[in-house]
Amino acid sequence: MSAVMITRKVRKWEKLPGKNTFCCDGRVMMARQKGVFYLTLFLIVGTCSLFFAFECPYLAVHLSPAIPFFAALLFLFVVAMLLRTSFSDPGVLPRALAEEATFIEMEIEAANGNVPAGQRPPPRIRNVQINNQIVKLKYCYTCKIFRPPRASHCSICDNCVDRFDHHCPWVGNCVGKRNYRYFYMFTLSLSLLTIYIFTFDIVHVVMRSVDNGFLNTLKETPGTYPLKLWPHVLEVLVCFFTLWSVVGLTGFHTYLISLNQTTNEDIKGSWSGKNRIQNPYSHKNIIKNCCEVLCGPTFPSVLDRRGLMQDESPASSTSAEPSSSSSSNPVSQTTKTTAPLIQNEHTPDDAKPSIAASAEKSDSPREEVPPAPNVPPLASPETDAEASLTKDKAQ
Repeated sequence: MSAVMITRKVRKWEKLPGKNTFCCDGRVMMARQKGVFYLTLFLIVGTCSLFFAFECPYLAVHLSPAIPFFAALLFLFVVAMLLRTSFSDPGVLPRALAEEATFIEMEIEAANGNVPAGQRPPPRIRNVQINNQIVKLKYCYTCKIFRPPRASHCSICDNCVDRFDHHCPWVGNCVGKRNYRYFYMFTLSLSLLTIYIFTFDIVHVVMRSVDNGFLNTLKETPGTYPLKLWPHVLEVLVCFFTLWSVVGLTGFHTYLISLNQTTNEDIKGSWSGKNRIQNPYSHKNIIKNCCEVLCGPTFPSVLDRRGLMQDESPASSTSAEPSSSSSSNPVSQTTKTTAPLIQNEHTPDDAKPSIAASAEKSDSPREEVPPAPNVPPLASPETDAEASLTKDKAQ
């Protein structure tokens, strides 16, 4: 068994850490918990559908045809802002690479020095100056980075988000630097739509009952009108309970925008003034703060979700058996193949007779060759002539 590394090009969103989900080839980015988002979308679409089906035909005839027109505009704007907030990158910061994390660790160890055993190391923070105010940058142990000012790590999405405001389950996403203005426009337009529908629901019921009274109307048409009345009652109840929460949320975020402050900073009391720390991001002017938050430039995403990267994935390859390799790889006619000496289940039938023949040859006794007799070497003619010449000289 051997592992082979296969390199292929993939989109970066496929390898991004964290707990976000992506759709449409990385164009849509949301949190994994999307159940409450579907509930939000169902309530908005369902309530508006009842309003267009039961109230608008009567109001368009007896009051004005502009009523359903403006309701449709508000509805489309609300849905557009909801989808824009839910499907966009809130400002997720990329995590440090292995080399960057190692370098940051070396810097921290060099700055802190040798910490004695059993003693807690000092906190990992850095101080930066913003508008003559010292701001601490905290180290994120998950992302291995020093978070920028106003950034925080979302425990639900498991990512650091720039200018983190809060994680909103109603939109199914974090609210941060890149989608806060769309979130605020969503809450503001939803408040207006709720007030609009709630008001004309009451107007519709009053106009239906103005002649004979509400109770007399129910008594006169007991078989039909109560069946037509339940959508109005349902719309009034949904709008009534939604009105307080949505309008209150819009008012709270209007207050935060006027101070150029986030929900996370307000909850933690970062700029409450207890330690003589003022908000370094506030312009001390409501109009300037609102223009910066709502009318400022749109920041690009730093994730590059649809960019290409090379991914190396191991692929296991098993060495093939001799029989399978010989059958899969055709051998040329000049190449000689040798059958195995031991038969097994992988041995082909045509090779078994040759194996038996070779085994019989190996088992038969070998013929002994008798040793050659000791024959004296024959003398060459040149040697005999030299010997006779030597003998004549001696005589």
